[in-house]
Amino acid sequence: MRDTFEYAVLRVVPRVERGEFLNAGVIVYCRQRDYLGCRLHLDPARLRGLDPTADVEAIAGALQAVADVCAADGASGAAGREALGSRFRWLTAPRSTVVQTGPVHTGLTADPDAEADRLLRLLVLPVSG
Repeated sequence: MRDTFEYAVLRVVPRVERGEFLNAGVIVYCRQRDYLGCRLHLDPARLRGLDPTADVEAIAGALQAVADVCAADGASGAAGREALGSRFRWLTAPRSTVVQTGPVHTGLTADPDAEADRLLRLLVLPVSG
């Protein structure tokens, strides 16, 4: 049996005014399976291709903060204590910061955790030749 899930790509926008971005992760939410997960992959070389002065460590920390909210980590504060759906909506709300999400998409899955892995490979990891 497959259930509906929603996902968004995490984007790093090192210079917001330029609008250029690098995909650096995915967030997956499946209400029926009580699942909210995040996968991250920040490629420092590709990031520096967009902005040689990008603070890779700070950006990695901002991405980790997203993962912490998904996982309800104690460091995530009040956002991490919200219901899964509320956390997903908060994380995917539009914002003009270095870490943003793309549009929310939907699909069907029997395994949202495996779907998060698949989406990371498809949408974030470098394409292998």
